[in-house]
Amino acid sequence: MIQSEIILSDLKQLTERQLECLRQTALFQSVSDSEAVEVARAANTVLKKADESFFQQGRKANRFYILLGGRIKVVHSTPEGHQVVARYVSPGELFGCVPLFGGDTYPGTAMAVTESKAFSWDARTIRKFMLRMPTLALSALDLLGSELTELRNRFKELATERVERRIAHAVLRLLQQAGEETASGVKIDFPLTRQDLAELTGTTLHTVSRVLSSWEEQGFVTAGRKKLFIKQRQKIVSIAEDLNLQE
Repeated sequence: MIQSEIILSDLKQLTERQLECLRQTALFQSVSDSEAVEVARAANTVLKKADESFFQQGRKANRFYILLGGRIKVVHSTPEGHQVVARYVSPGELFGCVPLFGGDTYPGTAMAVTESKAFSWDARTIRKFMLRMPTLALSALDLLGSELTELRNRFKELATERVERRIAHAVLRLLQQAGEETASGVKIDFPLTRQDLAELTGTTLHTVSRVLSSWEEQGFVTAGRKKLFIKQRQKIVSIAEDLNLQE
């Protein structure tokens, strides 16, 4: 069932926090403040509860988004029924970018992991802005190049690396994206299940559980229900880089 979008504001009054969030995104760093305000005021603000979708795989790609708050995961479903988590989206990041590049349908489903709020533009509006603002169009090309590089690196990991290294790389990316210092170590600050890690690294729940249990026995992670604490980050780095570090 497709969840309906909840429109909170037409942004006639743009808050400083919303503008700052927009200016921090790669797409809008090169535009002027007046241009950023103009683009933001053309947006809708959309709120989703946890487990609601902003859009679904295979549906017409008629809007794109910038996350203002919360956390999103983009999931691809294969013809065989398997799910792959393509990426997690943090505040200030773009998702659903297909309309920027002329695509017709969304290649994945954007699901709210926690209650999330985003700016949303329809495809026709944002493309008109890109025609009027060359720096915006150039930033979009840079963004596309960065995403292609990231995809290439992910495919390389899946094709060539043993599963423990893939899991370590995924954990390090999540720490960089959403790490939060606590008394127990660095915590990934949104709910993360072992199944999520399996879908993120192209492996099985059983394999992820085995790897995390081994890491727990060695004392450098603590894995709870939907929680992951990293006690010794360098241990994860050594696995990701295939190093043999001695105590």
